[in-house]
Amino acid sequence: MGGDGTVLAAARRRAGLSQRQLALVAGVPQSTVGRIEAGLIDPRASTLRALLRACGEDLEAVPRLGIGIDRSQIRERLTLSPRERVAEVGRAWRATERIRGRAR
Repeated sequence: MGGDGTVLAAARRRAGLSQRQLALVAGVPQSTVGRIEAGLIDPRASTLRALLRACGEDLEAVPRLGIGIDRSQIRERLTLSPRERVAEVGRAWRATERIRGRAR
């Protein structure tokens, strides 16, 4: 718990609303807003959406960072020295230029 509360509290502050004002606009008890922000309860998606919309924001599904990323190449590159990384970029650039030349 707590993630939704952090998101809600930040949205409420950006909107310049107090918990009481947000509750009135969204039609939700002020105690519910307070408990969500304190991380004491996990709101329903519909409740969180209504509260965020009252702040002029919305609830949106986005991919989580790091999901579906092959980190093995990142780890491999981090073992290279800066000089080796620059050399690798140069090789990649030259290969790209060769491919672009063939495409013309």
